[in-house]
Amino acid sequence: MHRVDGLPGETGPVGLTLALGRLRALGVTGFRVALPAPGHPLGLSGPPEFNARALEAEEAVVCHGGALGLVPEVYEAGPAGDLHVEVVWHCLPVREAPPADVPSLGEAERELAEALREATVVLTRLDVAGSGPVAEAAIDAYRARAHAGHEVLAPGYPSRAVRVLELARRVGLLISLAYERGHGGAVSASEMGARAAALRPVERVTRRAQVAAYNAYVEAQERGR
Repeated sequence: MHRVDGLPGETGPVGLTLALGRLRALGVTGFRVALPAPGHPLGLSGPPEFNARALEAEEAVVCHGGALGLVPEVYEAGPAGDLHVEVVWHCLPVREAPPADVPSLGEAERELAEALREATVVLTRLDVAGSGPVAEAAIDAYRARAHAGHEVLAPGYPSRAVRVLELARRVGLLISLAYERGHGGAVSASEMGARAAALRPVERVTRRAQVAAYNAYVEAQERGR
């Protein structure tokens, strides 16, 4: 269940359908995704209060056409096997300014390919690139989902956005596999540091690519005006 709290003109939380209609009436024509991390306010435009809440949640939505943003808060309740999950989206004012550090689709694609090549060299040398039965099973499962015919983005997105998002998801899977293997073959402190240093920029680039892909529709609308 999703509800939106703090919406202008409403005295309490409302359902998602009503909230989307209200936002449209306020001039909102689209949404931009933000995926911030400590030291990297990716997709945010301020003010500090909104940025702080978005950073805590590690995700947010910034309205296009209205100076508002939405930060999700997830609540879970109930016994195991009968868990109830509710998401409350807190609506807050945002600064109307370009979002931070969001690349174009072309930039994101180039950065992702370059970062993947560099990281693969380091991780392979340290024997932590993700291999063995567990990694192979995870990759096979991802491939099965990828070929199931589902759409990664809604109709109307540029084909390049779909390609960039698919690549970012594949790279994200490899990163998660590398972390799940612990330190792998990196037995010394220097090797563990090199491993972390190799993964950190790839994670950053992967998040940038995801934001660029998800926001491509709004960016295309803006260019078409």
